[in-house]
Amino acid sequence: MLYLTALNPTDAVLDGLLPAADSLGVPVTVLTDRPADWPRAAPVRSCPVRDADAVAGAVREGPAAAGLLSNSDHLQEATALAARRLGLPGKDPRAARRCKDKAATRRAVADAGLDLVRARTLEPGRTPVFDAFPAVVKPRDGVASEDAYLVTDSGDLARRVAEIRRRRPDVSLVVEEYLPGEVRTHDTLGDAQTLSVLGGWRTTLGPPPTFTERCLEWAPAPPAVSAGLHAQLAALGVRFGACHTEFVVQDGRPRLIEVNDRLIGDRMDLVLAELLGVPLFEYVIRLHLGESVAALGLPDPATVARSARVEYVCADRGGTLVAAPGAVDALRDGVRLGCRPMRPVGTTAEWTGTNRDYLAVLHGIGPEPVGVRGALAGFRADLDWMIAE
Repeated sequence: MLYLTALNPTDAVLDGLLPAADSLGVPVTVLTDRPADWPRAAPVRSCPVRDADAVAGAVREGPAAAGLLSNSDHLQEATALAARRLGLPGKDPRAARRCKDKAATRRAVADAGLDLVRARTLEPGRTPVFDAFPAVVKPRDGVASEDAYLVTDSGDLARRVAEIRRRRPDVSLVVEEYLPGEVRTHDTLGDAQTLSVLGGWRTTLGPPPTFTERCLEWAPAPPAVSAGLHAQLAALGVRFGACHTEFVVQDGRPRLIEVNDRLIGDRMDLVLAELLGVPLFEYVIRLHLGESVAALGLPDPATVARSARVEYVCADRGGTLVAAPGAVDALRDGVRLGCRPMRPVGTTAEWTGTNRDYLAVLHGIGPEPVGVRGALAGFRADLDWMIAE
C-alpha cells in the first residue's frame, strides 16, 4: 500500500499521483484531515495529518506500507518524520523544516558561507523593525505568495504587517531584503545519494507589491548556476524526492528566494511531465518505494528539443465567476495547447493579489519559443472569462 498525506484535494494528487499509482499497480490510501472535501471515489481515510505520530499510527493500522509521501508544503516535515519512524524511504525531516521555515532557510545558507540575505523574524505582537529597503515581508511558513508584499520603507512595512496580522494574528513573519532580478525556477528529483535536475522555468510576475506568477517559459539553468544552486540545497539538506526552488541570478550567482520541498505546483507539474515526455508522478512514487534516480532514466533538460510556455488567467477583481471555458485541448501550428479551469463557474471569491486569484491555466508545447508564444496568444484570444461583482 502507498500512503499519501494531503489536506485539500489538488490536481497533483487527483490528476497526477493517483493515476500514476494505478499505472504502477500500487494501491493507494490518501490520509487527510478533510475527507469531506474529496471526491467520493478517492481512496481517503481521515487522519490528523499535521501530526507525525498520528500519521505513523494510521499507516500501522492499515495494510502493510510500501511507501509514504506527500506533495503538500504543509505536510512535508510530519510525513518525513512518520516515514522515518516506519522505516520507509523519505525526506530528511530537518531539511523539510529548513525549507518550510524561511528564516531557517536563510540561516542555513548563511552558516554554510554561501550567501547572506539580510532577514529578521517578526514574532506576533512585536513591532516590525528593519533597515534594508526595499524589502519583502511574508509569513515565515507561508506558501503560494499569500500575504507576501514588497515594502519600500518602515512605514510601508508597519502598514503591511498590521494588515497581515488582522487576518492572521498568530503567524510569525519574516522581513528580508528584496532580491532584484529575473525570477527563475530549478526543479529536481533525488534519492538518498543523488540530486538530478528536471529542468527550470523563467517566471514573469504581476505588478508589485504582490508576487503573483503570471507566466512561465521553459529555461533550464546553465551548469554553473545549477552547481551553485545545488551547493545551497545541500546546505539545507535537500536531496530526496521532488523539490521546487525559486531564485534570481545576480553577478552570475544564484540567490535563493525560497525552496518548496515538493513538485512545482499550479498544474506546472503536469505540464512538465508532458514537456519532458516522462511519467513524472510515477517517478516520484518509485523513489518513495525505494528505487534510485539512476533507475528512472531522467532526460537531460538541456537536450529537450521542445519549448513550453504557461500562462495564468487571473481575476482582476473580486466577485462571482459567471462564465468560463471548460477544459480545452487544441493543436495550432504544430503547438499542443491546453486550457484547464482552476476555479469553478459559480464560485464567489475576493481578490487577493496572489495565485488564489487564478481562474485557469493555459499552456503550449512546441518546437521553439516564438511559435509557442504565437500559438498560445491566438488560443487565449478565443477564450473568455466573466466575473460579476
